[in-house]
Amino acid sequence: MNLEYFIAKNIIKGDQRSKKFTKPVINISIIAITLGMIVMIVAVSIVSGFQKEIRNKVIGFGGHIQITNYDSQNTYEANPISKHQAFYPSIDTVPGIKHIQVFAMKAGIIKTDEEIYGVVVKGIGSDFDWGFFNEKIVAGKSFAVQDSVKGKEIMISNHIAQKMKLEVGDKMFVYFIQQNGQLRPKDFVISGIYQTDLEGFDDLFVLTDIAHIQKRNGWDENQVGGFEVLIDDFKDIDRLGDEVYNLIGYELHSTTIKEQNPDIFSWLRLQDYNVNIIIILMVVVAVINIVSALLILILERTNMIGILKAIGLPNWNVRKIFLYNATYLILKGLIFGNLIGIALCVLQKQFGLLTLPEESYYISVVPIDMSWTYILALNLGTLIVCVLMLIIPSMVITKISPVKAIRYD
Repeated sequence: MNLEYFIAKNIIKGDQRSKKFTKPVINISIIAITLGMIVMIVAVSIVSGFQKEIRNKVIGFGGHIQITNYDSQNTYEANPISKHQAFYPSIDTVPGIKHIQVFAMKAGIIKTDEEIYGVVVKGIGSDFDWGFFNEKIVAGKSFAVQDSVKGKEIMISNHIAQKMKLEVGDKMFVYFIQQNGQLRPKDFVISGIYQTDLEGFDDLFVLTDIAHIQKRNGWDENQVGGFEVLIDDFKDIDRLGDEVYNLIGYELHSTTIKEQNPDIFSWLRLQDYNVNIIIILMVVVAVINIVSALLILILERTNMIGILKAIGLPNWNVRKIFLYNATYLILKGLIFGNLIGIALCVLQKQFGLLTLPEESYYISVVPIDMSWTYILALNLGTLIVCVLMLIIPSMVITKISPVKAIRYD
C-alpha cells in the first residue's frame, strides 16, 4: 500500500468521524452519484425494453425482411411469385438468418348479423413460425396449416373480437374483395384470439391458411404473395437486408421492416436522444457534486497539504491523495446506485408494478430490458468522466504555499 493511498484512506475515516462541514458535503455527493446511476440504469433499461417490445411486435406481423414482386409495394393485392426459388428454404443456412416462410395477403370484410368490419387477411403456410403469436394469444390457440388439407381456422385480434362480438369457436364469414369489385364469401371458425396492443396492426390483421388466398386470387398451390425472412439479431438487419437483396436476383425485390415502417422506427430512434440527454444531465450533476466535495476536502486539509509539501512530497503525489479520496466516494455512489437501480428493474420486470395507457404507448406495462454491457458502460463512463474532471480542480493544491498552509486555520 503506497503512502498516498494510506493517507487518503485515513482522510476518509477522519472526515466521517469528525469533520462536521465535510461530512454532509461528502454524503450529498454520494447521494447525487447514487441517484444519477439509478436514473441512468432505469432509463436505459426502460427505453431499451420499450424499443425491443415495439420492434418485436412490428416484426411479428411481417418478419425482418420481406421478399416480394417489384410491383407489390404498398399494396395488399400482390402479384404472385413462384414458391420454387433457389433461396427457399435454403436461405436459412446463411449466417444470421433464422427462418424463411411464405405468406400472401388479401383485403376482406368480416360480416356478422350486426356488424361489418374491414380487415387484411394474411395467409400463412405450414412453415409459419408461431413463436410471436403464441405469446400474444389471450383465448383459444393457434392452428396448424397442412399443405394437403385446407383448414377453416382463423385467428383474429382481441380488438376485432370485441368489436364484432366474437369468441373462440364462433363461426364467421369473411367476404374477400375481388379485383372486379365483387365479394366472395368464405366461412371460418375462430381458433384463437391474440392481443399485441399495437393498435394499427391489431385493428387490421387476421390469420388463416394461405390456400384460401390462393383460391380467391386464382393462384395455384405453388404461387405465393412473398416470403418473410427472420433473422437472429436485429442489429444485423441492414447488413442481412443487403445480403438478401443481392441473393434473390433481379426479378424480385426485398425490403426490411425498417423500410416498410419508417415512421415507427424513426420514433423509436428518437427515444435514444432522450436517454442520451438524461445520461449527460446525470453525469453533469455527479461531476458538479464530486468536484464540490473535492474542493471542500482540499480546503479542510490545507494544513495537511502544507505539511506534506514541507516534507518534500511532490504536488502530483499530494493531488493523488485527494483523487484517491474522491474516486472512493464515486465508487461508493456507483455501488449503491447499481444495487438500487438493478433491484428496481428486476422488480418491474418480474411484477409489472408500473403500467402505461395502451392507446398511447402500445404496451400495457413499462417494459424492462437490462443489458449488462450497457450497465458496465454506464459505470465505466461515469467513473472515467468524473475522475478526469477532478484533475482540473485538484490543481488548486499546486498553488498552496507550504508556509502559509501550515499557518492556515
